[in-house]
Amino acid sequence: MATKVTVRGNLDQALKRLKQKVARDKIPSECKKRECYDKPGVRRRNAKKEGIKNSRKRERANRD
Repeated sequence: MATKVTVRGNLDQALKRLKQKVARDKIPSECKKRECYDKPGVRRRNAKKEGIKNSRKRERANRD
């Protein structure tokens, strides 16, 4: 899976577009996930913590 960005002028904008495309493909998070092995219990615990954090964030957004 090759991500390409053509540069037609400003290199900074092209670099920004490349970073956005790479992030959209979830490449950095996939690499981070594969760095080390997590036991299934640890994976479930982290997923639960993430869900709690996201629900609190949604509640905060809805209050305003």
